[in-house]
Amino acid sequence: MRKAWVVTVDMGYGHQRAAYPFAAIANERIITANKDEQLLNSREEKTWKRSQSFYEWISRITSLPVIGKHLFGLYDKLQSIADFYPQRDLSKPNLQTLYLDRIIRKKKLNHTLFEYVKRTRLPFLTTHFIPAIAAENNGVKDIYCVVTDTDINRVWLPKVPSESKITYLAPCEHAAKRLKQYGAPSQNIIMTGFPLPKENLGGREMKVLKKDLGNRLPNLDPKGKYRSNFRRLLKQKLGKHYRNKSNHRLTLTFMTGGAGAQKEIGLKMLRSLSKRIRNDELKINLTAGTRLEVAEYYKHSIVEIGLGDRLGKNLNILFAWNKKAYFKNFSYLLHTTDIIWTKPSEMSFYTALGIPIIIAPPIGAHEYYNKKWLMDIGSGFPQENPDYTDEWLYDWLESGRLAEAAFEGFLEAPKLGIYEIEKIIFSKEKNKT
Repeated sequence: MRKAWVVTVDMGYGHQRAAYPFAAIANERIITANKDEQLLNSREEKTWKRSQSFYEWISRITSLPVIGKHLFGLYDKLQSIADFYPQRDLSKPNLQTLYLDRIIRKKKLNHTLFEYVKRTRLPFLTTHFIPAIAAENNGVKDIYCVVTDTDINRVWLPKVPSESKITYLAPCEHAAKRLKQYGAPSQNIIMTGFPLPKENLGGREMKVLKKDLGNRLPNLDPKGKYRSNFRRLLKQKLGKHYRNKSNHRLTLTFMTGGAGAQKEIGLKMLRSLSKRIRNDELKINLTAGTRLEVAEYYKHSIVEIGLGDRLGKNLNILFAWNKKAYFKNFSYLLHTTDIIWTKPSEMSFYTALGIPIIIAPPIGAHEYYNKKWLMDIGSGFPQENPDYTDEWLYDWLESGRLAEAAFEGFLEAPKLGIYEIEKIIFSKEKNKT
């Protein structure tokens, strides 16, 4: 089997989630640049730890009244993204770019890792900009960087992008155009789509995806309004996987951020839907990721609101001790997930599986653009007041709005990113944007 160095970073879930689908082609293992004990010296580890601790702290304080909003606003200005229009040359490095360039050169960030990977002539695939830029600075060749948002800050590119050989793999057309504004050469930008797990796709024919979507639509359209209007198109796209009845009950999966952000929203949603949960009318999955404290928070809160007897039945908490196990279990969960409720992180791209997204408040400039993208393609809607989820959610279901959103995500969002990226990194010929 063809192999590549697959490198990610541990900052929330986004970059590691993007790396997970490449496990089969990863040489030795998926390397986490800021955590790998074998390829990280003490100095490099300290540099990375300062960055990660600040990221997680700033994510958590967003839930604090007044001061949290103020502090995060200051941080968000640093990672802000310039207006897309008018289109213009934005290749001049900003403060973050200059600072990163200094850190890479002065601290020799991940020098141990790069000396190790240079022993072989394998492609270097990373889901974060720092390993990509640092690798090039250390003489690594054949570098591919997976972009994990619909829009990005200038810091994703090196100080002088026109001289760089890094190939950027864009998840959508907007991201590809933004890379051009930042000065990346056109031949180094390829629009591939986000890498979704193969187990949720079922090959380029998308057999698994179509089967799951076929079972999802009846739950999202209980009155049959959307299906009656678009039955011919649905049958054309889904073929033998078109269904009039689902193989599972209505299922909503609520996503908690990597630092435990927005778990309070999930609790409000549970309180509002408690009667329907007791009556076994729907199933709720709460994701705690690898955060034991979040899992415990949900467990204790569920008992307090009188739903303890539903745990393990139609009310489940997804927790794992490591991210690999979490991503694997989450992929399995998606087969019977009808709605995802999440902040517009990298999870926005999972709408391509034919899943409508209820959009929680964005955290960070890039998530505002992800939200816009979801709304533009018609597969995501901002949450209403979670205290009244029972009312607005079922209004959306009865109108067929969520069924339409699911199908729009399937039609409009790129789905085959994992296959396209593997084809590109193992091919000497690169397609131009």
